[in-house]
Amino acid sequence: MRIIRVISSKMMGWATKLAAGAAIAVAGNALAQQAGGDESQSPSGEINSTAGLKLPSNPELFGTTMPTEIKATAIINGDVITQTDIDQRLALLAISNGGQIPADQMQALRGQVLRNLIDETLQIQAAKGEDIKVSKDDIDKTVARVAGNVKQSPEQMATYLKSKGSSIRSIRRQIEGEIAWSRLQRAKIENNGSVGDDEVKAVIDRMTASKGTEEYRVGEIFLAAAPGRESAVRDNAGKILAALRQGGSFVGYARQYSESSSSAVGGDLGWMRPEMLPEPIAAAIRQMQPGAISNPIANSGGYSIVAVQDTRKILTADPRSAVLSLKQVSISFPKGMTRAQAEPTVQRFAQAVTSVGGCGGADKLATDFKGEIVSSDQVKLRDLPAALQEMMLPMQVGQATRPFGSIEEGVRTLVICGRDEASPSQPSFDQVYAQLNEERTNLRARRYLRDLRRDAIIDFR
Repeated sequence: MRIIRVISSKMMGWATKLAAGAAIAVAGNALAQQAGGDESQSPSGEINSTAGLKLPSNPELFGTTMPTEIKATAIINGDVITQTDIDQRLALLAISNGGQIPADQMQALRGQVLRNLIDETLQIQAAKGEDIKVSKDDIDKTVARVAGNVKQSPEQMATYLKSKGSSIRSIRRQIEGEIAWSRLQRAKIENNGSVGDDEVKAVIDRMTASKGTEEYRVGEIFLAAAPGRESAVRDNAGKILAALRQGGSFVGYARQYSESSSSAVGGDLGWMRPEMLPEPIAAAIRQMQPGAISNPIANSGGYSIVAVQDTRKILTADPRSAVLSLKQVSISFPKGMTRAQAEPTVQRFAQAVTSVGGCGGADKLATDFKGEIVSSDQVKLRDLPAALQEMMLPMQVGQATRPFGSIEEGVRTLVICGRDEASPSQPSFDQVYAQLNEERTNLRARRYLRDLRRDAIIDFR
């Protein structure tokens, strides 16, 4: 297999230490071989068939032998990226994409994963070069949080990932890269220059003048395009867009492929006003509805795919910004029960819901139908599924939603116990400053990573 060696010319001083560590790791995986004896005859008295070779009894072995399933694909300052690393990261992407990657996209995605792993390795190495450490405990805590989000222990998640062709090691490597890059940005990028007071004031003035106009919850996947690679990157962006429009996870693709600092949070840029975004992106999102994904947009040395997740009006009251206190009453059905069999109970439940009597009556409703009740405060209306948002917008405190769900997963209703309408307010000076600083940091991070790549010496073999 062709081996790519990537050695950063700026990191040669400490590359030797990393190379030595990787060599020890590779040697640890090598298969030890020992010769038996130096007899010219076998125990039975027959002539040893190897006698003519004059083999030493205790040969010294040179080079290394790796297991057949581990094939070196890239060596970055002594750190090895294997074909297994690529396959396991592809499997992670498949999991986030519902379990499948179209066959016609596999080769292009494999190349992109390799480039991402090279970037990730350069980021980790650059952090180490600045004495920025990511401890095992740091990674363990994040792994536990990720596993908890899917209601699993780290051990259960490791078993699940292995069953899907990935591994917990791949998750840990990605987490290490994200933490290392984040800390490196804080140390080397965020403090390298600041936003001026006049810039913040100018933004606030524009917002005041824009009262009543739209702002957008935006996600971004940014692909950098070095000179000469614009066409290839644009084609790759097109393939990612096609996968997204076939149901792929925007968050999953952003984490795997975006070269913006927002990749660590699934590409989420938060609530953005058009005037705070690069003009090509601002022009695109003004034409987009919630849920829409843009075509690739040429932007600041690369291409951006943006998603509009939600919209609201600047400095204007929005009913969907209300914060709710809720009680959920849910009823379940025996496994295997058909819809026809469950229908009478569902109809009685629906009738009872119409006269629930507020949150005080929710407990009795749960008791009457042997259901479960869950209370939840500080629920933002706009965070609920779109269908529930539309249903609950005109509802008052004490009212319950129409029953929803399924026979298999349970039928439920939400009772509104409290509703606090959010009053619009102009963001503070500090909030605007933080937003501008984040955007500037993002741009510097792109340039820094570009420099790491540009200073790399790539030897193809």
